Amino acid sequence: MAMVNKTRSMLEGLVKEGSFKWLTRSRSAFDEEIEEMGQSPSAGKNWLPELSSVANVVVRRCSKILGIAMEQLRENFDEEASDALKHPSQYARNFLEYCSFRALALSTQVSGYLEDKRFRRLTFDMMLAWEFPAASSQPFLSMDEDVSVALDAFCRIAPAVPIIADVIVCHKLFEVLSASSSGRLQFSVYDKYLGALERAIRKLKSQSESSLLSTVRSARGEKIVELDGTVTTQPVLEHVGISTWPGRLTLTDHALYFEALRVVSYDKAKIYDLSDDLKQVVRPELTGPWGTRIFDKAVFYKSISISEPVIMEFPELKGHTRRDYWLAIIREVLYAHRFIHKFQITGIQRDEALLRAIFGILRVQALKEISSTIPLCFDSLLVFNICDQLPGGDLILETLANMSTMRELERTNSGRSRSGMYSVSASTMASALGVMFGTSSPVPSPVGLLVGEIAVGEMTPLEKAVMESRSSYKKVVDAQATVDGVRVDGIDTNLAVMMELLSPIMELANWLQSLAYWEDPLKSTAFCLAFTYIICRGWLGYIFVLLFIFLAGFLVLTRWFNQGKPVDELKVIAPPAKNAMEQLLAVQNAISQAEELLQDGNIVLLKIRGLLLAIFPQASEKFACALLVMALLPALLPSRYILLLAFLELFTRYSPLRRASTERWTRRLREWWFSLPAAPVLLERSKEDKKKR
Repeated sequence: MAMVNKTRSMLEGLVKEGSFKWLTRSRSAFDEEIEEMGQSPSAGKNWLPELSSVANVVVRRCSKILGIAMEQLRENFDEEASDALKHPSQYARNFLEYCSFRALALSTQVSGYLEDKRFRRLTFDMMLAWEFPAASSQPFLSMDEDVSVALDAFCRIAPAVPIIADVIVCHKLFEVLSASSSGRLQFSVYDKYLGALERAIRKLKSQSESSLLSTVRSARGEKIVELDGTVTTQPVLEHVGISTWPGRLTLTDHALYFEALRVVSYDKAKIYDLSDDLKQVVRPELTGPWGTRIFDKAVFYKSISISEPVIMEFPELKGHTRRDYWLAIIREVLYAHRFIHKFQITGIQRDEALLRAIFGILRVQALKEISSTIPLCFDSLLVFNICDQLPGGDLILETLANMSTMRELERTNSGRSRSGMYSVSASTMASALGVMFGTSSPVPSPVGLLVGEIAVGEMTPLEKAVMESRSSYKKVVDAQATVDGVRVDGIDTNLAVMMELLSPIMELANWLQSLAYWEDPLKSTAFCLAFTYIICRGWLGYIFVLLFIFLAGFLVLTRWFNQGKPVDELKVIAPPAKNAMEQLLAVQNAISQAEELLQDGNIVLLKIRGLLLAIFPQASEKFACALLVMALLPALLPSRYILLLAFLELFTRYSPLRRASTERWTRRLREWWFSLPAAPVLLERSKEDKKKR
């Protein structure tokens, strides 16, 4: 009783004396709740001294939603949580997460919860309270429209409502939402985002309930995710072969439909299935008049179910944002079904995977509406798209598939006591959005909720996989930045850089060449004797081992002595600048040289073909004898001696004793090669080329 009176006196004093100076900038509902808590007869039960003021208010709201007193909530948490979760340093934050997850699990069962302003404010205040959970972390801020939260708080609370955010892409989503507010998310932007998200859901519901393609889609219960081409000023053009038709393009959670536009109606829809394993290829494509490739505004689709590829063009005055959006959402549906096929996911978990893709597309639609001036990277905001690109993205999908099985077991075996230790899954709250997804029956009771990917006070395997992938991705981005920084333009400049990089190898090659040509007989003799001894003793393998050990030691010593020092830049003498005409001539010369190399290569192949076909019988006989000798050598001599003979032949051919004979035999071999005829070649034009001509 004394404790209750003391707490009530403390709250009344705080309100009367204005100790909440961080709340006095403007009168808000938050201020009224603080005052109500201070003046309540049960003030001691409505205030937990371990929590900050913000956390106390949020927990009180959660207790009202759950119909459980704050003190009872704490007793439930103390009973259900492990000792690690109840550690004093993390108790306040873990208890706040427990209350938040339980309240959100119940709140999201109400139809149209995203429209509720109180729900929006509650989720945002949960993020704020997560930043400042304990009494010792009391924030000095104003609870008005300008209050903001950081990345960690958003990524912890927002994915607890799967339609708002996803564990895999919440970091990218936060970057977009906080782009205009210095890396912190303001409530005004968050509220605007949820409003746009609610409108996207309403649009999805109205499209799916319409009669559009109803006869085609009814068998699989498909939902229309996006629609384009209904406005004459923004048509969608389908290119198949040399024919082009404007029309209406529809994306569902299973397929892509195109209806060609006639005079007053649409043709029967063409179906491009994304749900079956048809070896589909979806990529960006260039289009243009008369087969030219100048406009980067199209999507290329190919599968084994169609005879020739299809190109969907999305014309717009400038840029290719419209195409990029459609490319990303088509791939998202396709990759979601590939994920389902790869891990053989069925039942409600299959619906969960499709919901993850659909929710991602809805979030992108909402961001497009509120961020019209900010360029969006659609791939990074969609779960299955980003897993296809991230290093370790396959491990994220594997973890996701494993968690699907674990969630099914959790749903079967868990009781009510465990439901508050996790966030909830997408399928348990989808019906509350007003649209039924998939063919599996929904879970009817909160007691049997499928658990989500956020657990109180700990990181789930999915969160760990995402964190490791993001760390690897950051390294890739940093490495790519260095690559972009050293790119140079011009063939001659790139050649100069390459020559400078290869200079140590070229110096080594020049040194070996000088030994092979016996420019210094003493050094060449010493090298020849030493290498001959190594081959005879069978030490050649150890030489390579020592070489690798030397390189490893060099790397370790270099890292040790250069630690903390700036990296030495490679200094390259740039060639003189060339004008446009000189650059064109350089390109022409390079093409001519490449053509000569191709011609020489073809001549070599044709002469070998002539030898094999015995066009010149005497040369073919000599060639056959040489091949026979080469085949008998491994059978008669050990490999060590064959290697020794090959080394002595190559290294001593320009020694003083053998130079004259080597020059004579080289000349004879060259004359023999030039005397070989090439096999004949007949060039024929294809029928298509003849028609074009």
